[in-house]
Amino acid sequence: MASPLVDKEYLKEIEKARCDLRALIYSRSCAPLMLRLAWHDAGTYDAKTKTGGPNGSIRTEEEYSHGSNNGLKKAIDFCEEVKSKHPRISYADLYQLAGVVAVELTGGPTIDFSPGRKDSKISPKEGRLPDAKRGAPHLREKFYRMGLSDKDIVALSGGHTLGRAHLERSGFDGPWTKEPLQFDNSYFVELLNGESEGLLKLPTDAALVEDPEFRKYVDLYAKDEDAFFRDYAESHKKLSELGFAPISSSTKTAKDSTILAQGAVGVAVAAAVVILGYLYEAKKRLK
Repeated sequence: MASPLVDKEYLKEIEKARCDLRALIYSRSCAPLMLRLAWHDAGTYDAKTKTGGPNGSIRTEEEYSHGSNNGLKKAIDFCEEVKSKHPRISYADLYQLAGVVAVELTGGPTIDFSPGRKDSKISPKEGRLPDAKRGAPHLREKFYRMGLSDKDIVALSGGHTLGRAHLERSGFDGPWTKEPLQFDNSYFVELLNGESEGLLKLPTDAALVEDPEFRKYVDLYAKDEDAFFRDYAESHKKLSELGFAPISSSTKTAKDSTILAQGAVGVAVAAAVVILGYLYEAKKRLK
């Protein structure tokens, strides 16, 4: 499938899909699941062979049946509800947009999103995603293969502030933080707190504290949430664009830029209202 033509109509559809994703994620309380979908579709990228990455291939039965993708068929089906309303949008764009919305809706940083990803049904072989049972060398092997850095590894790991592990999906059970539906820097705070009662700590989590290069970022993010948000937004964008060359903002027409700017004002106002509502409902559910 060719890359979608990112014209003004496509940009309008992206903003409409953003609103629909926000409503869906809010109503289903599925922000962690949507973020995991975006990560797992993108995290198969191999910088040397230029294969895998955020291309929507996770929607194929071959790929969503991989052990590391247990439970993600549910997120794929949720996204299909939005796709049916906006058929022109590529699955690759839709899944990455869902991850961006999930972070923002739960109180996290605003992540720059550039549309135009090409869909593929060619799935990489199983085994490209990180294994939670492994340590620092394994993390570097997987993330360096994508073309990402130590800082990216730690910043992206902070996304575990959302959600929990499920025994039937990963073999592990429990949340990483006390408020698993709120995006903040508490993942790093809890890592440094040691064995917090009832909170999950995987071998890959422990590696971030034990490895000196990783640890310096853990220490920074635990004490400075703004630094974490800044670096997370940057690393998330990198992950979501692996193997994808977005159209430079300088090549967009002034008309298209105006459309985006006008839409962004309305979206920002609506987002603020929905985020507050989401966090309020999340806290009620966790009590």
